[in-house]
Amino acid sequence: MDFASSYTFERPWLKHYPDGVPHEVDTSQYRSLADLLEESLKKNASRPVSVCMERWMSYGELDEHSAALGAWLQARGLAADARVAVMLPNIPQFLVTMTAIVRAGYTVVNVNPLYTARELEHQLKDSGAEAIVILENFAATLEEVIDHTQIRHVVVASMGDLLGAWYGRWISFAVRHLAKMVPPYRLAMEGALGPRTIMSFRSALAEGTSRTLRPSTAQHDSIAFLQYTGGTTGLSKGAVLTHENVIAATLQAEAWFRPALGRIGDVRKVNSIAALPLYHIFALTLSLLSIRWGAHMTLIPNPRDVPGFVETLKRRPFHLLPAVNTLFNALLQNPQFRQLDFSSLLMSQAGGMAASEGTARQWLSVTGCPMTEGWGMSETCAIGTNNPATGREFSGTIGLPLPGIDIAIKDEEGLSQPVGTPGEICIRGPNVMQGYYRQPAETERAFTNDGFMRTGDIGIMDERGYTRIVDRKKDMILVSGFNVFPSELENVISLCPGVLECAAVGVEDARQGEAVKLFVVRSDPSLREEDVARYCHDNLTGYKRPKYIEFRDELPKSNVGKILRRALRS
Repeated sequence: MDFASSYTFERPWLKHYPDGVPHEVDTSQYRSLADLLEESLKKNASRPVSVCMERWMSYGELDEHSAALGAWLQARGLAADARVAVMLPNIPQFLVTMTAIVRAGYTVVNVNPLYTARELEHQLKDSGAEAIVILENFAATLEEVIDHTQIRHVVVASMGDLLGAWYGRWISFAVRHLAKMVPPYRLAMEGALGPRTIMSFRSALAEGTSRTLRPSTAQHDSIAFLQYTGGTTGLSKGAVLTHENVIAATLQAEAWFRPALGRIGDVRKVNSIAALPLYHIFALTLSLLSIRWGAHMTLIPNPRDVPGFVETLKRRPFHLLPAVNTLFNALLQNPQFRQLDFSSLLMSQAGGMAASEGTARQWLSVTGCPMTEGWGMSETCAIGTNNPATGREFSGTIGLPLPGIDIAIKDEEGLSQPVGTPGEICIRGPNVMQGYYRQPAETERAFTNDGFMRTGDIGIMDERGYTRIVDRKKDMILVSGFNVFPSELENVISLCPGVLECAAVGVEDARQGEAVKLFVVRSDPSLREEDVARYCHDNLTGYKRPKYIEFRDELPKSNVGKILRRALRS
């Protein structure tokens, strides 16, 4: 028996699970994701589901609004497998729209609201979406491309639609006319495919209220989400996530997080901070977990406004704060954040990018709550592995596989590697995608013969089942025949006094093949190149030390805050 079959069967990580965490999750308790949502909507009707700009929405209101929008979509005559795009930031309309699409039996296509016309056109064409719910701020982008897509029904939302009659109107007016955040647009009622429906969000709700939502006929193997990858290596691909995939991911997260949140008693009291964009798989899964619990979310439409974000955190106790490393960093640099009451904070969940030890140390010092690092992808429906939620120290690993998940470290031929040997992290479990939408060749390349999905991440697993990511395959730097992994350098250099953020990339070098170039954002303006070089000399072996050091005011990041090494390389 090879190493893979022995450890896959034995799952050594199970011995290190926190007390009370099951080894598997039971997805059969729900026929579809719609059933999970319906259960919570009815059970928690009088409880709050979200607060945004201090305006609350209850589960009963989410039930009413999503049923109306779902019925409106059904009245358009869409087929059972129709794709509906959602291009909204973290506002109540997102929760209503996502819930409506699932309850109506359609497939959600999440779209980054900051997409360029080129990116939006690709995703709409690739998914075959026939309808879209979009914030008016981004409608001008849709206008540029709509004639090249299959979109026939457009629902245009305004920022204040669900923020109350008077306050909501004021917010929409301010966004349009004072902040001037809504570029002029004109969406034609006639397109290449015939007449289009163009309707405001509020009108669609009003029209749908007079209709009856037909129950979804979706089952476990029906497609719930087409979750598009970041496209860092080319055009983005749609990961096919079934209802069972999403149910499994929600139940896995629930099982893993519950021990940390036990102190609160009733999980319905949990206030989860939704600062990461809900169109991203990490935040999306945690929002479904919050709904599953009957808890509420604090929606942060613009987390880049750190002072405004901190003002929101001041208003009431918060218990679960998911973020990427750069957002944790940004909060730590805000003096008012350091003055907050963190006594209710039970879990600081890091994901989306590697967490740095330097940031983790500062976070623990300021908040008293350790950063808990996890790992996942769109293709794994968010979290695949996570450090124990009850841990008190930063481990530098991505933790253990969640219930029902297997992790294998494999070589290029798909053979499993012994403990302590680096290889590609491969994953299988009920949360793993079915494949890439309408891309059979890409799907075949993504999976091994024994059913594991190749992730493109290089990692090492120890004897306990903890995995440490070494790096992405494509980011590895080859210096004089030695493999240099940028994330290792960044983790070490993040501890250098005066360094706020850093990123390492490989650049061509006539003598070594490649050399390391380091980009640094300073927290101390007096930090000099020689200071960083000296620190690297003291903490890194020769071939790992950066040959070039460049200071920048900021590093290029994706819309979820991930540092874009490819932009630095170019």
